[in-house]
Amino acid sequence: MLAFLTARLLTMIASLLVASLVIFVMLDLVPGDPASLMLGLNATPEALAALREQLGLDGPWPQRYLAWVTGLVQGDFGLSYTYRVPVSGLIAERLAISLPLALYALALTVLIAFPVGMIAAATRRSWSDVGIMGLTQLGIAMPNFWFAIQLQVLFALVLRWLPAGSFPGWQAGIVPGLTALTLPAIALALPQASILARVMRSSVLETLHQDYMRSARAKGLSAAGALVKHGLRNALIPVLTIIGLQFAFLLAGAIIIENVFYLSGLGNLIFKAISARDLIVVRSCVMVLVFAVIAVNTLVDLAYGLVDPRLRRR
Repeated sequence: MLAFLTARLLTMIASLLVASLVIFVMLDLVPGDPASLMLGLNATPEALAALREQLGLDGPWPQRYLAWVTGLVQGDFGLSYTYRVPVSGLIAERLAISLPLALYALALTVLIAFPVGMIAAATRRSWSDVGIMGLTQLGIAMPNFWFAIQLQVLFALVLRWLPAGSFPGWQAGIVPGLTALTLPAIALALPQASILARVMRSSVLETLHQDYMRSARAKGLSAAGALVKHGLRNALIPVLTIIGLQFAFLLAGAIIIENVFYLSGLGNLIFKAISARDLIVVRSCVMVLVFAVIAVNTLVDLAYGLVDPRLRRR
């Protein structure tokens, strides 16, 4: 188990180094002057020189790359050109909204998809299976921003159970914060739960046809008992992969939902930084998202080892 953990952690570190190099090359070494891009065509030479010094564009690229990576390790992401504040503070402030929202939406996704997928698999080719698959197809096809607006109309304007948007801040308390994130989390969870439920159904059906499942049934176990005791762990392998990918999407891909509910999350920050050509913020945010994706994939790999001990030897 220790060798398995060490291998996964070394892979994670190597992936982060490669990703940081790619991000640095794409934003710093592409043709053109980042300072000119940020300031525009009418910038004075003095302003360009000052911004180049602020961005650290004076030295050779290996030195600049090493300085940037060292700053990342120390938590120093630089100073935002647009906001004139440390980028680390901006990211922490926005992650305080985006990360709980992503976790909330992912929890709803799992709570919906697991039982729905297992019920569909257990009742294969029945009317309930057809109905569930039809609803999941509708959930995938339905635009989540349209669904979000319908949630606002129903629960905020008509029933007045939940707020229509904005975030009061965690200083107002956990309950008001989670209440404000409930509708956005539901809007994000619906299509993801539909996808995960279909994957869960397919994985369970494939597991049910394995020889060891037939042997378990022959020994007297019911279909549900054999699935829970012997099949569910194997059925979770592809499901865990999808969950890892969905978390990465929920963390960075909620820009439209954040705009619908007036949430100042990480996706909103990236959109504004791109619009303002604030490359320091863009580079740091992309690196944070890359770290989140790689970290989640590493956790998924570790979960593989817990679900199926045979994978620890690979």
